[in-house]
Amino acid sequence: MIKLNNLNLPQVSRQVSVPLYNRSKIKTGIVHVGIGGFHRAHQAYYTDKLLHDESINDWGICGVALLDFDTKIYETLKEQDGLYTLIVKELDGSLTKRVIGSIVEVLFAPENPLAVIEKMAHPEVKIITLTITEGGYNFNESTGEFNFENPMIIHDLVNPSSPKSIFGYLTQALKHRKEKGLKGVSIQSCDNIQGNGHIAKKMITSYIKAAEPNLLSWVEENVSFPNSMVDRITPVTEQKDIDLLLQTSGIDDAWPVVCEPFKQWVIEDDFVAGRPTWETVGAQFVKNVEPYEEMKLMLLNAGHSVLGILGALMGYTTIDEAIGNTNISTFLRIYMGNVVTPILGNLEEVNLKNYKHSLVQRFGNKYMKDQIDRICSQSSAKIPKFILPTIQKQLAVNGPIKSASLILAAWAIYSIGVDEKGSPINIKDVLSDKLIEKAKEAKSSPEVFLEIDEVFGNIKDSERFVKNFKKAYAKITDFGIERSVIDLNSKVLNEI
Repeated sequence: MIKLNNLNLPQVSRQVSVPLYNRSKIKTGIVHVGIGGFHRAHQAYYTDKLLHDESINDWGICGVALLDFDTKIYETLKEQDGLYTLIVKELDGSLTKRVIGSIVEVLFAPENPLAVIEKMAHPEVKIITLTITEGGYNFNESTGEFNFENPMIIHDLVNPSSPKSIFGYLTQALKHRKEKGLKGVSIQSCDNIQGNGHIAKKMITSYIKAAEPNLLSWVEENVSFPNSMVDRITPVTEQKDIDLLLQTSGIDDAWPVVCEPFKQWVIEDDFVAGRPTWETVGAQFVKNVEPYEEMKLMLLNAGHSVLGILGALMGYTTIDEAIGNTNISTFLRIYMGNVVTPILGNLEEVNLKNYKHSLVQRFGNKYMKDQIDRICSQSSAKIPKFILPTIQKQLAVNGPIKSASLILAAWAIYSIGVDEKGSPINIKDVLSDKLIEKAKEAKSSPEVFLEIDEVFGNIKDSERFVKNFKKAYAKITDFGIERSVIDLNSKVLNEI
């Protein structure tokens, strides 16, 4: 058994690929907030590949664990010198294992807020990247405005030197940079939000207007917020993954990362202080990320939610089980092809037919065992970004909405908290209390579920949608989700 750390890398290298660059000579050029599985399977992976170029030594990553909840990942990475094993589960069941070394520093924000602020303000740091989840951007889903009622925000406005939120940290770091006469930075969101750079800018500047209004003009002139589209399915690491790594390679890694072979990163080329040449290791820099974002959010992310919600109602526990049901996979193909594809923007460099086919393959990777429980968590933040935009666009052109109506009706029934076999469903959501309350009221009046304004906005004002939603709800209630899916598939296929 070999404990993963810097000292043991020579031994580890006899078992799996390890960093070939001298990590002690790598300077920190990137501060990343949110060092969970996705960041480590994606951005840190790309950066690790880049650092193998001997001429590059200034783009190491300082990983920041922002919340008390992040104690375990901080302690794990600290003990392992920032090292971890990336385990790629190939479609044929084989494993590709690689130790990633691009995280050269780790900080725990609750332990030392000033250290994080100073690191973000360090002259060598040129980019601050974020994976703080959809809900981390602190905006009201219905209004799109910054939520100043968040207790963390209230705290930060009163205690600027000891912040708790990402907005408090960024504001103080940018203030330090201004006061020291330093260059600006690029703040790059790597979260699944359409226009994530625009959203990050709007939310951060909204906070700055209230907290440090004199800083605003400097930020406008010296900070950029590039949009990006990120993609790599990364399930939660389970104990069996840790055990398998130990059994097959003899490596004692307390928190490896498991992911699929597919990866994609499309980035708006808007960096005010320089950037890594990520394009040399597979990333794509473009002028406009929006069409790629729409494609990914409305096909992959929405597809995940579709499989998760429908699969959960039928009692499945993993995504591959759900898409293994022919009726569900047919429904997904119809939804992607008949509902989403017609409203996507210009994607000249993308073969949509191949992309959608690859999604079905990826969802069906039975070695990933991506948990439906994970996919359905925080659906109140996902539905407005992944599915509602498609419905709104189709309503605007009087297009097909039956499939999407069934998805939302299924979510309403899912939110009651019991699957069709009578087993409990754990509703993991910041709005869980309201979702469950409205879901139970919807048993007698389905449209009541659509009154959750922070999720659905004004969708309840569309008579056409409400009619289809109620019809789908009644169908599922009377005949079950699979029968409803079969009948809808048959009807749509006959109309095509």
